[in-house]
Amino acid sequence: MVRMSAEERRESVIRAAMGEFARGGYYGTSTEVIAKRVGVSQPYLFRLFPGKKAIFLAAAERCMEETMRTFADASKGLEGEEALHSMANAYTRVIAENPEQLLMQMQMYVAVAAAEQAGDHELGEAVRAGWMRLWDTVHLPLGADVDETTTFMAYGMLINCLVAMGFPPEHRVWEGLYPSARLKGRLEH
Repeated sequence: MVRMSAEERRESVIRAAMGEFARGGYYGTSTEVIAKRVGVSQPYLFRLFPGKKAIFLAAAERCMEETMRTFADASKGLEGEEALHSMANAYTRVIAENPEQLLMQMQMYVAVAAAEQAGDHELGEAVRAGWMRLWDTVHLPLGADVDETTTFMAYGMLINCLVAMGFPPEHRVWEGLYPSARLKGRLEH
């Protein structure tokens, strides 16, 4: 059996944490379940990360990075309407193929709201900074047009909510979305 380096183990913790937090949320996921999923002890987990919040922040950062990479790759060399539809297609494909990424995003927003209510602003600052990087990633290919960026992000949040609530792709609520943002045919695996 090949032994993993600390960096490889850290990477496996981030991937496992994304899956666990996506399903259970920040407050409903124990570090014990993450450690068990990775196959390490909790003390070892805490040698890699100082605490649960650090694990969550690493998972949230990874989630945002992957979403930004999706948009950046999809819009490379494109602008305006072409970029918009390419990014929308790419994002709906990610949601269909990796629903945990969508659920992790939703859990990030819930965790921020709960943490802010409790007076903890660290999660909110980190997630808002990531969200602004995400905004900037789509803003330029959309011609640096604030209205276009706002509309694109609003559609994305609507898609997140519809998928999280389990609306099937053929449901009438999808009809108002531009065709490249619809899930019809993408969730039928």
